Amino acid sequence: MPIEFTTLVDAVMRRWPATIRIFLDHRMHCVGCPIACFHTVDDACREHGADRGKVLADLRAVAARR
Repeated sequence: MPIEFTTLVDAVMRRWPATIRIFLDHRMHCVGCPIACFHTVDDACREHGADRGKVLADLRAVAARR
């Protein structure tokens, strides 16, 4: 399962725990957030004003190493 903009944030962090660092590096407060199980990567980027392309690329790069 590749990480897509439609992938839930919680699913990303559970399957690839190393991606937690990416969310933190992008100043996204998704770790421990009760909304993470409802928000997609795209939702989280929009809410935090993060560059969605950069976040997705960084998440995929970390996931590919696992």
